[in-house]
Amino acid sequence: MTWQAGAWHHHGGPDALGAPVHDFSTNSNACGPCPEAQHAVQQADATRYPDPQYTALREALAAFHGVAPWRIVPAASSSEFIHRITALAARQGAVQAQVPLHSYGDYAQAAQARGLGVVRRADGAGMAAGLPDLADLEWACEPSSPLGRADPVLALWAAVPQGGDGAPLRVLDCAYAPLRLDDADGAVPWLGRPALPDMPSCWQLWTPNKALGLTGVRAAYAVAPGGAQEAVRALQALAPSWAVGAHGVALLQAWVQPGVQRWLVHSLDSLRGWKQRQTALCLELGWTVHAGSLANYFCAQPACPGLPKNLAVLRASGIKLRDAASFGLPGSVRLGVLAPRAQDALRTAWLATLRSGAQPKESDSP
Repeated sequence: MTWQAGAWHHHGGPDALGAPVHDFSTNSNACGPCPEAQHAVQQADATRYPDPQYTALREALAAFHGVAPWRIVPAASSSEFIHRITALAARQGAVQAQVPLHSYGDYAQAAQARGLGVVRRADGAGMAAGLPDLADLEWACEPSSPLGRADPVLALWAAVPQGGDGAPLRVLDCAYAPLRLDDADGAVPWLGRPALPDMPSCWQLWTPNKALGLTGVRAAYAVAPGGAQEAVRALQALAPSWAVGAHGVALLQAWVQPGVQRWLVHSLDSLRGWKQRQTALCLELGWTVHAGSLANYFCAQPACPGLPKNLAVLRASGIKLRDAASFGLPGSVRLGVLAPRAQDALRTAWLATLRSGAQPKESDSP
């Protein structure tokens, strides 16, 4: 069997060249790692299996969210849960999944891997007339990725709740909720505790490693809707034994600690200032910034043809940006907010790339 590069998912972060010196390609909290959380991970006892029922962990997460412990479903990562709940939907007879117009690729990839059709939801004004055609599995992300905007489908979900036999599975990806920096539509930035709309029929998927700057620790959990005991049992039956290892357990236990939450809230102040500076830098370079980002990342469109070649030149100099073509935004990049030192390095490297003639002629652009 011939190995094909296309078999791999497209992600930011380290690659075949190793770890970038300045990595704008992920949305990890650039103020991290959170010292208390990192210490907890370093002190994790890797000589023993975790409790296979994750009893203490589920109780702690349940108390944090104000729900019963049975509603907490540990997962190896958010991607693992995406694939697992998609498998459950397929087993229940789902035929199509609905995803945002621009979104994390694993939603669609997990659906396609199980033979489900994928419907991309209209964005913004296209939804004003009401709910789009219902799918068997529906995804939302708040703030959205890659644009960092409020997801308009949430208001429609709240207005038209679903539940009971035959209702679609609805999942809200909360990966970036703790990294929300700005207010919009009545939502507030992170205050040390979840403050998302209460939608009884909606699952919530949480991935604290981004907010804590520890993305190498793979651990996540979902909060099930009330009354979804049967679905929780089915998801547990689909899970491997010990889905979360000792280091992941340590991260999730640290996540709910007051000191960790205080650190996170404090870090948002730094990120706000860095984001303002980074946005100004992009404008200075002549890039068009996509408006509306509420989070610690945003998209921009550099003023150049042949963007992939320019990104390759930047990567060779130790700077990585995320090509947004895989999100359905060709010609744009997604930039995680980094500290001023990294921003200055980006400016220097980008201008050097243009001066060196590395930028391809327009006739060479794809």
